[in-house]
Amino acid sequence: MERQQFRDAMARLGSAVTIVTSDGEAGIAETTVSAVCSVTDQPPTLLVCLNRSSRNNTAFRRNGRLCINILSAAHEDLARTFSNGGLSAEERFAQGRWRSGESGSPVLAGAAGSLECNIADISEVGTHSVFFCRVTAASAGEAEEGLIYFDRAFHRVGHPASVASL
Repeated sequence: MERQQFRDAMARLGSAVTIVTSDGEAGIAETTVSAVCSVTDQPPTLLVCLNRSSRNNTAFRRNGRLCINILSAAHEDLARTFSNGGLSAEERFAQGRWRSGESGSPVLAGAAGSLECNIADISEVGTHSVFFCRVTAASAGEAEEGLIYFDRAFHRVGHPASVASL
């Protein structure tokens, strides 16, 4: 199979947009990620896929923890800011309101949800590292609309009642 065929098909798989953050001995790290998936709820575990060539890969590993900030529809500009490789971490975090979570990782105020995690295991698959993350703290926000990435673009999704009122 050709790489582009795979990429084109996967563009049709909608996924939640998140900003994954970390802080610790390796310093602050952050990136926009759509490759996050629940693995199990006993114990609560997620996986996060990150390109091995990402500037954040080593920092996430060394810090050993991260926070998955699930974005609301109101955070589309923030998702773009955090995916802009030309900006410093300081410039990225100047956008939005952030607090230090229980683990020390930055947590986004007003996120649709946040999941603080310890990295339990890492597997290397092709060009990516798959981080298996044990959830240590979780919170659900009050956003009425979420943000997904589908067909190479951001889209708003919401509860049927909020969509009906549009």
